[in-house]
Amino acid sequence: MNELFGDNGTDWEGLALEYGQKLGLGIVILVVGLWIAGMLTNTIKKIMEKRNLDPALQSFLGSMIGITLKVLVVISALGTLGIEMTSFVAILGAAGLAVGMALSGTLQNFAGGVMILIFKPFKVGDVLQAQGYTGSVKEIQIFNTILKTPDNKTIIIPNGGLSTGSMVNFSTEPRRRVDWTVGIGYGDDADKAKEVLLAMLNDDERVLKDPEPFVAMSELADSSVNFTVRGWVESANYWPVFFDLNARVYKEFGNHGLNIPFPQMDVHLHKD
Repeated sequence: MNELFGDNGTDWEGLALEYGQKLGLGIVILVVGLWIAGMLTNTIKKIMEKRNLDPALQSFLGSMIGITLKVLVVISALGTLGIEMTSFVAILGAAGLAVGMALSGTLQNFAGGVMILIFKPFKVGDVLQAQGYTGSVKEIQIFNTILKTPDNKTIIIPNGGLSTGSMVNFSTEPRRRVDWTVGIGYGDDADKAKEVLLAMLNDDERVLKDPEPFVAMSELADSSVNFTVRGWVESANYWPVFFDLNARVYKEFGNHGLNIPFPQMDVHLHKD
């Protein structure tokens, strides 16, 4: 029988027992590992749901985490069988590096989108000034944020630059300060101008009494004496109050003997 199978002293029974144990251990690691990976993935998804993350982000991150954990389990199970995984992991890492370099801009935008959706520096409906544009947030996507400008233009801003650059969110605070610069002519009654401006602010119910409205002479300009005028309003009333006060100044200043100056130049002709 030994001659028939070419037995050269190899312990086939021992080898079968050894590899059988490794195969059994690999199967156990695979089954238990996949079960644990599923549990961890579901737990992470529940945490993301409790934090009210964007549904698209929840789905994407959940899938990515689940696939990553399953790949690690499979690699561990194959390693238990004695299969050399170093080369495979090296090839996988090199491929990942190549893909990452090719898609560096896209990955940067993706990372920026994840940061925005997690930390929520703004939300849909907020008015932003960022990357040289101003508009209300229409949609927050994984790679881009879409703004709608006041003149109904659609602006698509990559999330990479948006997450790392400076931005102004006009909708974060419930109150905003409205600033005006109002000028009167030289020779006009400055005290009267201050009195009229304060009366205009106090008469407007949209202007808050706390903090109090502020009016002060701020500049002796070339053609005018300028006053800095400030009033606090609810954020939704910012532009209506701003435009209305400008209109009132234009209509009513003349009734109080106050002139709205404009740049003038005196030209003197000398006849030789």
